[in-house]
Amino acid sequence: MNVGSQDHDSLLDKSKRYTCLKYCFAIIDTIYLLVLLLIFLVSGISKILARDISRFVSPNYLAVPGYLLVVYIAYWLLDFPFNFYRSFVVEHKFSLSNQKLSAWFLDQLKAGIISYIISLILLEVFYYILKHNPNTWWLSISLFWIFFSLILARLVPVIIIPLFFKYKKFSDNTLRQRIISLADKMKIKILDCFEIDFSKKTLKANAAFVGWGQTKRVILADTLKDKYSYDEIEVILAHEFAHYRLRHILKLILVNSIAITLSLFLIFKTSSYFLNIFSLSSISDIAALPVILIYFIIFGIIMQPFENYISRRLEKNADTLALKITGLKEAFISLMEKLSNQNLADRNPHPIIKLFFFDHPPIDERIRMAKSK
Repeated sequence: MNVGSQDHDSLLDKSKRYTCLKYCFAIIDTIYLLVLLLIFLVSGISKILARDISRFVSPNYLAVPGYLLVVYIAYWLLDFPFNFYRSFVVEHKFSLSNQKLSAWFLDQLKAGIISYIISLILLEVFYYILKHNPNTWWLSISLFWIFFSLILARLVPVIIIPLFFKYKKFSDNTLRQRIISLADKMKIKILDCFEIDFSKKTLKANAAFVGWGQTKRVILADTLKDKYSYDEIEVILAHEFAHYRLRHILKLILVNSIAITLSLFLIFKTSSYFLNIFSLSSISDIAALPVILIYFIIFGIIMQPFENYISRRLEKNADTLALKITGLKEAFISLMEKLSNQNLADRNPHPIIKLFFFDHPPIDERIRMAKSK
């Protein structure tokens, strides 16, 4: 066996070990969260917490932020060992991150605060609609979710991404003009092209076309911009532009909204039975929040294969259009090979793994598709 073959086999083995750990942690995290929620309900802690917060917090509308804050902090602390090992130790162990511990910890705090704010907005709207529209609240909340998703899509590039990465306009004017020409060719208007300092946190590579309306912009990780050819960068951005051209973002929001609507309707129809089990009077009682979360987790697991299938179809369509527009088949194949090696991707997963964990076609499948064109 030659050296090149040995290196290839070693890289495949490393990818398998890394992705196996990721799958295991995803399963363990889900089970762990379900167990914690059940303990929270069965032990009566949720009722005690809701009662005490309502008693000591004034005015009453601060009860939801107070309850949610305590729950968030408790879960953050209980999950911290797993989260630290999963997102810091493992990433460093497989040489995918060079982020310092202090920077990682700061990112975790920022992500937790953002998650808390978004969750609080959704919960406040949920309880307000539940109170004022008791018969069709599940539909009203679903419509709000669509609206809120569109707002988030617009705000992510201008508020959330800058909290974690620094934007820098392209210094490579040749590449910038090539991307702008590609956008014009695909009839897409963009604000500009930006590079972000991915390398300060991770050695993985990524590119995206983010934003909505006047916030649309191209972002390239410096780990991709500095190591990939112009042709490879053009074809990956053609893929991202294809998502916008084919209205995939709207389609995914619609699919997610349908899933949420079904979840809420299921809660509306069946929650009274489960509330009785835990001696809870109404879904509007904040102490019943863990019941709602359990519904979403279980229904999310059930819906995951379907949502992943839809996403894989959209990704395949984006690949097809990108190849048609650019004609860069060889660049696409070399791009997939490089991304697979750099990100330690599972190139050919087991069908069950693909069903539950892959919202993109596996790398080998994407390469076969390109070769057939």
